[in-house]
Amino acid sequence: MKLSHRRYFLLLSVLFSILWLALAIDPHYRSDWLLENALVGAFILALALSWRWFTFSRISASLIFLFLCLHEVGAHYTYSEVPYDDWTRSLFSTSLNEAMGWERNHFDRAIHFSYGLLLAYPIREVFLRVADVRGFWSYFLPLDLTMSTSMIFELVEWQAAEFFGGDLGMAYLGTQGDIWDAHKDMALASIGALIAMAVTVAINAVLQKDFAREWSDSLRVKRREPLGETAIAAMLKRKSG
Repeated sequence: MKLSHRRYFLLLSVLFSILWLALAIDPHYRSDWLLENALVGAFILALALSWRWFTFSRISASLIFLFLCLHEVGAHYTYSEVPYDDWTRSLFSTSLNEAMGWERNHFDRAIHFSYGLLLAYPIREVFLRVADVRGFWSYFLPLDLTMSTSMIFELVEWQAAEFFGGDLGMAYLGTQGDIWDAHKDMALASIGALIAMAVTVAINAVLQKDFAREWSDSLRVKRREPLGETAIAAMLKRKSG
C-alpha cells in the first residue's frame, strides 16, 4: 500500500537523521563539517516551516533526500578527501581515478553535477505550484535558478574562504589547485539541471495531451502595449487621480 505523504516524508526524515548522526561522529575536519552543515540546517528548517503550506511530491522529496545524503558524505570527509577510490578498489579491485585518467579527487565535481540533476525538478515544482508558470518557462526558469544559485554558492564559498582563511578556508573552498574550479562546478551544475529538464520535457511531451499547445501559449505575447515608462506614467496618473 502506498505510504501517505506524511509517512513517506517521516521515513525519509528518519533515514536522513540516522545517516546524519552516523556521519557527524568524528568527521575528518570538525570545523569544515560545521561550516558545510550550516546551509543544510537552514534548508531543512525552511522545509519544516513550510510544510503546512507547501508539501513536495514524493519524487521531489526523494531527489532532495538523495542530494542531502551525498552532501553529508562530502561534509564528513571534506569534499576533496572522500575516499571513493578506496571504495572502488574494495568493490571492483580497480581505481576509478586510474580508470578515468583523473589526477584529483572528483567527488566535489559529482556533487555539483548532482545539485543540478537532483534539485532542478523540485525547483520546477515550486515554480509550477507557486508562480503558476507553464510551457517553456516551466523548464527554463528551473534551469536558470539552478545556474544562478550555483553561482551564488561559489560566491559564498569564496567569501567564507576569505573570512576564515587558513586550512579551514582551503578545506571549504576545495579547489585542489585548479584555478578554474568554480567555473567547472557551475558548468557541471548547469549540465545536470539541463539533463533533468530535458528528461522532464521528454516525459511530458509523451504523456501530456496539451503539451504543444501549452508550450506555444507560453511563448505568445500576452500584452501588446509596452511597459516601462508607459506603465509608470499610468500608475502615477492613477495615484494622482
